Amino acid sequence: MSGAALGLEIVFVFFLALFLLHRYGDFKKQHRLVIIATLLAWYLCFLIVFILPLDVSTTIYNRCKLAVNSSPAESNGSYVTLAPSKQKCFKPWSYIPDGIMPIFWRVVYWTSQFLTWILLPFMQSYARSGGFSITGKIKTALIENAIYYGTYLLIFGAFLIYVAVNPNFNLQWNQLQTIGIAAANTWGLFLLVLLLGYGLVEIPRSHWNGAKRGYLLMKTYFKAAKLMTEKADAEENLEDIMEEVRKVSESIKYNHPLRKCVDTILKKCPTEYQERMGRNMDDYEDFDERQNSYPSEKSLAKLHKQVIYSVQRHRRTQVQWQILLEQAFYLEDVAKNESSATRQFVHTFHSQEPENKIIQYFYTPTVEWYWECLLRPWFYRVLAVVLATFSVIVVWSECTFFSTKPVLSLFAVFIQLAEKTYNYIYIEMACFLTIFFLSICVYSTVFRIRVFNYYYLASHHQTDAYSLLFSGMLFCRLTPPLCLNFLGLTHMDATISHKNTQPTAYTSIMGSMRVLSFIADGFYIYYPMLVVILCIATYFSLGTRCLNLLGFQQFMGDSEMTSDLIDEGKELIRREKRKRQRQEEGENRRREWKERYGNRDDSTRSRAVHTDQKESSFSETNASRPLSKYTRSNGRTERDRIELLQDAEPLDFNADSVHDDPLELDSGR
Repeated sequence: MSGAALGLEIVFVFFLALFLLHRYGDFKKQHRLVIIATLLAWYLCFLIVFILPLDVSTTIYNRCKLAVNSSPAESNGSYVTLAPSKQKCFKPWSYIPDGIMPIFWRVVYWTSQFLTWILLPFMQSYARSGGFSITGKIKTALIENAIYYGTYLLIFGAFLIYVAVNPNFNLQWNQLQTIGIAAANTWGLFLLVLLLGYGLVEIPRSHWNGAKRGYLLMKTYFKAAKLMTEKADAEENLEDIMEEVRKVSESIKYNHPLRKCVDTILKKCPTEYQERMGRNMDDYEDFDERQNSYPSEKSLAKLHKQVIYSVQRHRRTQVQWQILLEQAFYLEDVAKNESSATRQFVHTFHSQEPENKIIQYFYTPTVEWYWECLLRPWFYRVLAVVLATFSVIVVWSECTFFSTKPVLSLFAVFIQLAEKTYNYIYIEMACFLTIFFLSICVYSTVFRIRVFNYYYLASHHQTDAYSLLFSGMLFCRLTPPLCLNFLGLTHMDATISHKNTQPTAYTSIMGSMRVLSFIADGFYIYYPMLVVILCIATYFSLGTRCLNLLGFQQFMGDSEMTSDLIDEGKELIRREKRKRQRQEEGENRRREWKERYGNRDDSTRSRAVHTDQKESSFSETNASRPLSKYTRSNGRTERDRIELLQDAEPLDFNADSVHDDPLELDSGR
């Protein structure tokens, strides 16, 4: 089993990252480099989270071996026995041989740092650029990132000059590397605590509110009103952009040098707009070089960028509107079925997507009624209580993990108790649940937040390339400080435990933070305590109230604006429901008419066809009889027509003039 667990987790994490990326990204329409870069960033971050518990169990076993080697002992198979106390150091089932984990962590960490600080910012500007060639997009990306890269180079250069001039500092390359890692982790820890404070409260609260059907329905109405406003804005924006594209397409003709750029823009437009513009084009008109009203290539690149953004936003709002309608209809069905006497779940509308037969066989209407109306609310309540308990443990441990005597961090207590008995299964499960819960709190916040239309992760393949790359960049910056924080909570980091023991392979790659004592003994210890204030602010919805005061409508039960938007959304859902009911009624009537009169219409149609064939054959026989009487006369008429054509005078196109009067011409007969 040596290394088998590592290989299995590597494969499992890859498919997990691929599944999530398929849910949010669009493999068919987005660029392959964007998909590969985002997949690599997500994969490396998830891999660190899943592999770190194996590193902890392997480190505990290596510490046991070091303790055995420092005292007389005898070896016996897969474990080592201490002679005086007869203590046994069992090798864990997921043990990773020496030398593998340091190389693994070094490759994963530096690859993720290269992605987040160099490659992904460049690809963001490249994907957002409106250039028409690869060279133009690269040039635009370099110009946009010049300030970004120049700032880091300026800070790093100033620091190197300060170190070179000051004789008190005698830093080596390893120490400079550690300082760079500490700076990156400090930036990540600053953002990590903000996201963690929100997730620790919002995740249990969202599951608790998920058990309230009335709350979910009111919030869905609220979302419907806001989404309709955004949808109308997106449609209006798309119309304005398409009008500009139409004007540009009419002004730049087929033989203009910039016509290729216009054709590239037209390919990005929706199909109905392409057909409409294609009908109004006249490619037989040449462009006039003397006119100065033609747009430049720079303005076309700007228009290209606006077209990509407006089309993506319009498509996203359309898909989100359909998904929100399905959610609203389903929640209304749940509210109606709660008082059902038959205890069978009845849907107002049938699902538009074909359901799996296996799911239909087991998930019957009776099972669905018991799950949706009885079991699901209680399940969400129990899950919310469990998550709230984890949140309280995390907050307590974040505030007390620096205390080593006595050990107040509950996660450190759990790991140390398991370490005494060398129960590696328990150690790995406890470590995995701890870091998995921390990751869920942080990563779910990254998936939930929305910075206007600048950054937004939308499911059902509606996330643009810029947001995907930005999420990968955030994951790569948040994961290393998240893992260091986890090791500090469990006292596996020697900087926190103040013990001269063997560090984990991950900590050895990070280097000793003692080079910067004010960060190791100050910021890393006391800044995570800020999570208490952030949790309190999230519990009382202070951020939501501030956004509501600034004019950004948020869902608040005690707000008049929220009540108005709920009523508006309820009316919109009712209108869409009536529209869909009329459509289904029309389809049902057509289906019933076809089933009732379809056979009769077929027999009538076949009888009419048979009658027409008889009539046509009768008319053909009657028409063929008098035809022989007039054969000679028709032949004479045909000969006269040929003679008249032979007597005609051919026109001379090389003559000096053309006369309209035939009397002025020579007869030639």
